[in-house]
Amino acid sequence: MNSTAYTKLVGGVNMRIGMRKPSLKKSLKARTTGRAKRALKKAVNPLYGRKGMGFIRNPKRSIKNRIYKRTTFSIWDILKKIK
Repeated sequence: MNSTAYTKLVGGVNMRIGMRKPSLKKSLKARTTGRAKRALKKAVNPLYGRKGMGFIRNPKRSIKNRIYKRTTFSIWDILKKIK
């Protein structure tokens, strides 16, 4: 059973609260494949990756992501606080 609690927050959508489940596969993919794609997009589009652009393009998703980031934490966050 998953120990992550749920609560209704944004527009009736269930949002997680608590610790995110670590995924080594997703972590490696984000560090390798994504880096090349982001570099290419930034070279083509000067506005890509600028702070606040996500809110301009899709405000609803941006707000959900901001709430998710503030209501959840990862194992790495715990390890940083221990140091």
